[in-house]
Amino acid sequence: MRVAEALERNAAAPVTAAEPVATLEPVPALGPVATLEPVPAREPVPALGPVATLERFAAAEPVAIQERVTARLPAPDAVADAPRTTALAVIPGFADSSGAQAPTEIARAPAPRASRLLEIVPGVVTWALILAPVVLSFGYPEIVAWFVLSFDFYWFYKAVVLVGSVAIAFGRMRRVMAIDWRTRAFSLADLPARRAEVERLIPLVRERTAQLATDGRRLAAAGGRRELDRLVAERRELDRLLARRGEAIAAPDRLWHVALIPTYTEPFEKLYETVAALARTDYPTELRMVAIITRETDLEGRENVARLRELFGDRFLHFFHILDPLEPGIVVGKSSAMAYGGRWLYRRLVGLGFDPAEVVVTDLDADYRVHPQYFGYLTYTFLTDPDRFRRLFQPVPMFHNNLWATPIPVRLVAVGATHVQMWRSLTPEKLVSFSSYAVSLRTLHEVDYWATDAIPEDSRFYWKSFFRYSGEFRAVPLFIPMYGDAVRARSYPRTLAQQYLQIRRWAWGITDIPYYIHNAIRHSEIPRRLRIRRLVDLWLDHINWAIAPFVMIFGSNIPLVISWQFGAGRFAQTTLGQNLPIYASVLLTLAFCCLLVLIYVEDRICPPRPASWGLWQRLVSRLQWLLLPLIGLVFSNLPALDAQTRLMTGRYLEYRVTEKA
Repeated sequence: MRVAEALERNAAAPVTAAEPVATLEPVPALGPVATLEPVPAREPVPALGPVATLERFAAAEPVAIQERVTARLPAPDAVADAPRTTALAVIPGFADSSGAQAPTEIARAPAPRASRLLEIVPGVVTWALILAPVVLSFGYPEIVAWFVLSFDFYWFYKAVVLVGSVAIAFGRMRRVMAIDWRTRAFSLADLPARRAEVERLIPLVRERTAQLATDGRRLAAAGGRRELDRLVAERRELDRLLARRGEAIAAPDRLWHVALIPTYTEPFEKLYETVAALARTDYPTELRMVAIITRETDLEGRENVARLRELFGDRFLHFFHILDPLEPGIVVGKSSAMAYGGRWLYRRLVGLGFDPAEVVVTDLDADYRVHPQYFGYLTYTFLTDPDRFRRLFQPVPMFHNNLWATPIPVRLVAVGATHVQMWRSLTPEKLVSFSSYAVSLRTLHEVDYWATDAIPEDSRFYWKSFFRYSGEFRAVPLFIPMYGDAVRARSYPRTLAQQYLQIRRWAWGITDIPYYIHNAIRHSEIPRRLRIRRLVDLWLDHINWAIAPFVMIFGSNIPLVISWQFGAGRFAQTTLGQNLPIYASVLLTLAFCCLLVLIYVEDRICPPRPASWGLWQRLVSRLQWLLLPLIGLVFSNLPALDAQTRLMTGRYLEYRVTEKA
C-alpha cells in the first residue's frame, strides 16, 4: 500500500514547469528579531516552473535606488544579543552583481598597436557584412540575392534547431526536478547498497503499476510508469559508475558549497529572498556556506548583510561578509569584485582547515534564487565527473522572478534570453559560462580567479580557464533553473533604457575575441583545429547577433531598390529578382512559425499570470509575441552593433548600476 500511495502522489504531482520559487514572507517589521521559521528538511520542489534617447533616460540620476529600509527591519539593538552560531568574516571586498550592472563610457589608455588592431577587426567585419549588400548591389546584385537567400535559409535552420533544443531542454529539466537529488547524491557513499535497493524496488513498482492499470486507476499507473523509468535510468547510471575505473568517487559528506554573492545597491528585500532561497535548499546545513561581497564604503550594504546574518546565520555553516576596498588599477565591476572575494575566500577557508578540492563555489548574482534541489544535483554531477577540476557547472538562467511586472519589450527580451540559454545547454562543446555558475575552489585558485580588467566577467573567466588548462576546460550543463530578475526601473522609459544598456554590456563580450586570438597564438599546445573551431563559434555568435535582422529584414529589398533606381530595373526584371522577395518571405514566415513551439514551452515554465489581470491584459500577454522581430532589433541587435562599434572606435565601457525593482 505504501508503494501504491507513493505512486498516486507521484501521479497527482504536476509534470509541467510553472513558476519560480515563490516570493517570501514580508521583511520583519521594526522590533525584536523575527526568527525564521524552521524549514522542513524536505520541501516540495516547485514546478518549473534610437540610442541617444535611451542613453539620455539611463543617465538620469537614480531616485530611490538606495532607499533605506531600516524602518522595516529589526533594530540593531534588537539583534545585538541574538545567538551567533556562525562565523562572520569582515574584510576589505566589493562586488556588483551581473544582473545589476550596465556599462558606460570611460577614458582608457591607448592599447598596444597589435591589441588595438584585434579590437578593430570584429567591428570592421560586422560593418563590412552589413554594407556589402548595398555596395555589391550596384554591380553584382545576383551575388547579393544568393547571399540573402542563403542567410535566410541558415536562420530558418537555426530557428528549427532553437525550437527543438528548447523543447528537449524543457523535457530534461522536468525529469531532473522530479528526482530526489539529495538522496541520490549521498547514495554515492555506498554504490553497491544503492544498486541493490534500486534492483529490489524495480519489480515491486512494475508489479504495482500493472495492478493499478488493471484496476483502471490510470492516473496512478501513469505516475508508476514515470517512477519506474526513473529507477531504470538510475540503475543504468549506477552500473556505469560501478564499472568506472580510476579514482574512487569522493565522499559526498566531504563536499562543501559556498554561494559567493556580489552586491551593490540591491535593496534588503531582494537580498533577503536570495539568501532565503539558499537556506531553503534540500541540503544539510553543515555543508553549505554563504559569502556576500559589498563595497567597503557601502554602509547600507554592510547593514543589510549584518541583518541577513542575524536572520539566516544558523542556516549555514559559515556566513561570511567580504568588504572590497576597490584596489587600484582595477576595472570596477563584478569581475574585479569576484576576484577579490575569491582570493579572500580561499585564504579564509584554508585557514579554517578546508581542502580547496572539497569546496565548490557558486557565483550567484544578488537577484538570483536557486532551486531547492540545486545543491544536491550539483553535488552528484560534480562528484561523478572524473574531470571535475577542469569543469564549470552551468545551470539554466530563467528571468522569471518579476516577469509579469515588466514592460512587454523587457519581458520579451527576458524570455528570449531564457530560451537561448536552454538551447546552449544542449551544446556543451560550445557552452560558455553565463551569469551564475559553479566551479571548484581549487580550480578558482589554479586559474588565478576572475579577471580584474574585464567587464564580461562570466565569459572571460571561462576563456581564462580554457587557456590555463590548454583547451581541456569546458562547461557542464545543469538542467535545473536558476531564477533571476528581468530589468525594471522606476519608470517605463527608464526601464527600456536600462534594458538596452544591459544588453549592450552583455554584447561587450565581443572583447573576448581579441583576448581569445592573443591567447590562442600563445598556446600552441592546444590542437589547432580546436583553437580555430572555438574562435569560429565565438565570432559567429557575435556576428549573427549584430547583423541578422539587417540582412533578413532589409537584404532582399536592397538589390531591387538599387536596380530600379540606378540600373533601369534590369535585375528586378530577371527571374531571380522577381522571386527574391517571395523566397525570402517564405523562409522568414516558416522561421516565425517556429514561435508556436516556443510559446507553448514558455507557458509551461513561466509563473502564472497575476490573478488581478483582466481579459485585456491576458490577451495582450498572448499577442506580445508578434512584436518579437521589432523588439529583437531594437533591444538585442542594435545594442550588439553598438558594442562592436564602440570597441572598434576605442570608446570603452565600464559598469553602471542597472535597476531591478
